[in-house]
Amino acid sequence: MSSASEAAKQAILGAIRAAQPDASRVAVETITQRAQALALEMRAVRPQPAIGPVLPAFLARVASDKVGASVACIADLHALPSTVAGYIAQHQLGARIAVQPHPQLLALDWGALTCAEQLRADETLAISLARAGIAETGSLIFHSGADTPVLQAFLPEHHLVAVYARDLLSHLEDYTDSALAHGAAPRNVNFITGASGTTDIEGVLVRGAHGPRALHIVVVMNYWSGH
Repeated sequence: MSSASEAAKQAILGAIRAAQPDASRVAVETITQRAQALALEMRAVRPQPAIGPVLPAFLARVASDKVGASVACIADLHALPSTVAGYIAQHQLGARIAVQPHPQLLALDWGALTCAEQLRADETLAISLARAGIAETGSLIFHSGADTPVLQAFLPEHHLVAVYARDLLSHLEDYTDSALAHGAAPRNVNFITGASGTTDIEGVLVRGAHGPRALHIVVVMNYWSGH
């Protein structure tokens, strides 16, 4: 490289460095305020699709061909074990289930079902509790943590997910607004929209290519604290 080219390169890199803010001089509070201000600006200019009431919109979206999940509603979380038993009977699955180690799920009476202590790579059915649902896309949201293993949503062949009706949101931005309001972000956030599928080979839809082959969502109408 000629000296002139090297000088031009260094000039460009120098201009980029000079334009960058000095992160050491910017307080965390200032960065948070700027992020919140940007979120408010986006909310003011983004289009607002008319999706109607959140619950029926969510149910319709997840059952649509584009999402391809099955869905049901139950009165409260205590009805979940019988719902799981019915799903097992319908699909002729075994009695073993991998239950997410969430306190509310662990407190339920699972009866004759065998709750696995550890998730296997070839797990048939996993039971989870989502943090939220998005009516606009039919997505479920999971935050990683001690009671929410990430692989719970990816390893089983069938994934049965409960979500409280009170935790359904209209749009994806409603979740981001809520996440900003609650401060610290989780290490990992997963958005699950339908069962795993791919059309990479000759345009033919294949389920279960990268995750669960079937997704069944159970909307819980009444919240239970687990006590």
